[in-house]
Amino acid sequence: MRHLFFSKGLFLGLAALSGLASGPAAANPSILFDVRTGQVLEHEDAFKRWHPASLTKIMTAYVAFRAVKAGEVSLQSPIKMTKISAAEPPSKMGFKPGSVMTLDNALKMMLGKSANDIAAAVGENIGGTIPAFADRMNAEAQRLGMTGSHFTNPNGLHDPENYTTARDLALLVRAIRTEFPQYASYFSIEGITTNGKNRIHGYNPLLGRFAGADGMKTGFVCASGYNLIGSATREGRTLAAVVLGERTPWGRADHAADLLGQGFSTSTAGSVTLSSLQPYGEGQTTPTDMRDIVCSKEGASERSDGLDAKGRPKFKSPYMVDLKRELQFVRVGLGGATGPVPAAFAAIDAKNNKADVPIPTWRPDKPAPGVPVSAQGDATQQ
Repeated sequence: MRHLFFSKGLFLGLAALSGLASGPAAANPSILFDVRTGQVLEHEDAFKRWHPASLTKIMTAYVAFRAVKAGEVSLQSPIKMTKISAAEPPSKMGFKPGSVMTLDNALKMMLGKSANDIAAAVGENIGGTIPAFADRMNAEAQRLGMTGSHFTNPNGLHDPENYTTARDLALLVRAIRTEFPQYASYFSIEGITTNGKNRIHGYNPLLGRFAGADGMKTGFVCASGYNLIGSATREGRTLAAVVLGERTPWGRADHAADLLGQGFSTSTAGSVTLSSLQPYGEGQTTPTDMRDIVCSKEGASERSDGLDAKGRPKFKSPYMVDLKRELQFVRVGLGGATGPVPAAFAAIDAKNNKADVPIPTWRPDKPAPGVPVSAQGDATQQ
């Protein structure tokens, strides 16, 4: 069921324009909201369980930012690749076990390339183990009021027990953007380079194509379909759209662009906020599985049909324009770690050297009751 808070006349005109451009609204979860106020402008199946895929990495970043704020680590602290992290499937950087980078560079690679090995390394170094870091992710989710979410790993590689909802992701986005505005640039990375020559493009096509786009993250595994969280800022107003389960990479971009474009076209909104939005829809215990739709011959054919003769995506949203500038690449690499060593880092190092050193136990904050604190064909993560 689709819920709209735009003024009726304006929305009907915009919906007609959008329908002509990109077809009828997809029957998959989505939500559009104002990041500063938390006001909800539109939502559809916002409480339906879905696999987040690499959108998981936003929670990984949030836990890392919280660790920095708590003084556990700094952005210059060392993150060491372990054998476990290095063995994660692509998308990945491919660094050998024992390689060390700063947390700052790890976050840039994790969010800019969606590197699964780097996300796992961040989890191990901050949490001590992947399960221990997942405990921290789930504690933060509970504290934020993300009642429909459960995380099992830091990178979003498919696990039946790794799930979330559009509304929960919106809570997370608002928390990370309002609590840590100084880190917004991590989510607007258009590409990374390790030597100034080899360039790795990011996956978010809104950047450079949608006016004001400034983030945030894409995600894909067969079970999730194509997910996207897009944000944009115009004249001091920041909106964000969560789109889950699209059938193609450009379909998720079109859907997000339509939502954001329509949202910026009106200042009218209801009084419903992310925290006051009440659950709706049928009870669901098993997340939707898109595998038979997107990872099939028909799915491959649909993606092929969405490309032009030069292999470029054919965006249908009227709010998406041709890229008229060069993408900006952020330089990353190994070494340079001068910050405090994470407690888990020393334990991991000792463990690799067969020393019997226990990994420190982390104690989560108490959850805030009832309200958010802030008013393997599946290997590729995009």
